[in-house]
Amino acid sequence: MNAIVDDNAVTQLELQVRQIRMEANGINSYEFVSPDGASLPPFTAGAHIDVHAGPGIVRQYSLCNSPAERDRYVIAVLKDPNGRGGSAAVHENIKVGDRVRISAPRNNFELRPCKGKVVLLAGGIGVTPMKAMAHQLESENIPYEMYYCAKGPDYAAFRPELEALAKSGKVNFHFDHGDPKNSLDITTVLKHPEGECELYYCGPGGFMEACKVASEHWPSGSVHFEHFKAPVKQADADASVAGAFIAEIASSGERLEVAPDQNLAEVLQAAGYPVETSCLSGLCGTCKVRYLAGEVDHQDFILDDEEKAEYLTVCVSRPASKTLLLDL
Repeated sequence: MNAIVDDNAVTQLELQVRQIRMEANGINSYEFVSPDGASLPPFTAGAHIDVHAGPGIVRQYSLCNSPAERDRYVIAVLKDPNGRGGSAAVHENIKVGDRVRISAPRNNFELRPCKGKVVLLAGGIGVTPMKAMAHQLESENIPYEMYYCAKGPDYAAFRPELEALAKSGKVNFHFDHGDPKNSLDITTVLKHPEGECELYYCGPGGFMEACKVASEHWPSGSVHFEHFKAPVKQADADASVAGAFIAEIASSGERLEVAPDQNLAEVLQAAGYPVETSCLSGLCGTCKVRYLAGEVDHQDFILDDEEKAEYLTVCVSRPASKTLLLDL
């Protein structure tokens, strides 16, 4: 297995595509293995990898197989005709036998220790991290309940594996057949949190908003989510002005000016600081940096309130103050 380090110090692997399967309408799974049969770096449920699908095309996909498996990584990709071209590139460019450059797994959506039941809510292709979580919870004998929402049986990926779990009552399929009036009643599902339980959800924009609203009464710190596409934000005339600011480096005292049309990540990289970037939209957490002083206008979709008090994602977030002291 070849392991290399790119210019931004991101560990990369060159793996071989052993199998591609059609899992549902528009959804293919891709199985990556080491060409020499070596074990792969371990991962935990909720982890993702960067996949280099073509020149200049790098996308993040959740690993959906069991974390206990050390011989393969499995992702599932929905071909989105209205996307930015990444999913189309995966479907069209990657073939069985190809060697593909991917990153080592990273996790910003990890299962937290739980004394009660875990509730998993998956919408469409958002099932990928939830499937890995179900495998991990099964192996650790932790009680859980999973709801998988899709248009219909032909649009539900990994049905054979999940149906085996459904027989035990742990996985519930819900098909709306394309009619929003038939959507899962998420408000009822989440109405009564049971003891010290934890909630995880992932899916398309409307699904994410429904889960957010329905879980607002859950105890602080018990709700976790991951977007696979950056939500569209409404313009806010009162929001922090994205003007110039100074990023001060704590270790050296160097002061870097960031212009209104620059993001903090690119300025740090140009100055020689090893800040890794990947999604450039505040979704993956790769560029998370600790700050020591200053106020931040957080524009990411990955950090929780506790993390935001200490970290920012430098690809999208900017200070609400004129100076920001960074722990670099």
